Amino acid sequence: MGKVIAIANQKGGVGKTTTAINLGASLAVLDHKTLLIDADPQANATSGVGFDPRNIKTSIYECIINQVEAKDIILNTDNPNLDLLPAHIDLVGAEIEMINLPNREKMMKAAIAKLKNDYDFIILDCSPSLGLITLNALTAADSVIVPVQCEYFALEGLGKLLNTIKIVQERFNPSLEIEGILLTMYDVRLRLSNQVVEEVKTHFQQMVFDTIIQRNTKLGEAPSHGETIIMHDAASKGAINYLNLAREILQKNDLTKIKTSEKIIETDLEYDDESEQ
Repeated sequence: MGKVIAIANQKGGVGKTTTAINLGASLAVLDHKTLLIDADPQANATSGVGFDPRNIKTSIYECIINQVEAKDIILNTDNPNLDLLPAHIDLVGAEIEMINLPNREKMMKAAIAKLKNDYDFIILDCSPSLGLITLNALTAADSVIVPVQCEYFALEGLGKLLNTIKIVQERFNPSLEIEGILLTMYDVRLRLSNQVVEEVKTHFQQMVFDTIIQRNTKLGEAPSHGETIIMHDAASKGAINYLNLAREILQKNDLTKIKTSEKIIETDLEYDDESEQ
């Protein structure tokens, strides 16, 4: 049965969609059948793997509101082993329509329940809010990854998100775990980035992934081509970072036989000509 991982943080611009897309692609490259679910009305994960949201006729919205079978609208991407359950702008109205429905917090869980046997991993890209759709995603998930950018306001709102996760655990999903806190947009040249890494690791210790996602131009370019970083430039620092993250998650879940010494391809964070300030 596949593991459902939500990528969540109510702050925008922290790398949620980038992480959802490229973690999904990396798990797929490592021979794990993966489904990417776009649970954000902006539909950036949908466009990020090569589909125009304007051409999407049936999406996760119809699965939640109209009980359309999710398996009937899954799209195959150009990435082997990676499928997509797309989003559409209509999803923005779902929260209003769900308000008076019974079990409104568990509608996404019901919509994707039948898919868990078809995939090794299901990655949920959440919207930058703590609204009902994100609550649905956390209720449907087995674990949650929290991306945190290596910038000044890194910890702003993180306590609120962790409190929300605790409420979900208590009321709707007792089995929800924190897969880890993921540091993103790291620039080795900036003292501030190093300070944020130190502060986050001091506060959250074992909850923080060893892998850190470095700021990288290729990661920024890939979505404009409708490609994952693996398809766009598999040799880039961004691709290596996300493959490392995928391996770390597989190690954590005892799903690989890779030796501990081979767990991370590159452990040192070095200056990269592709990095941006």
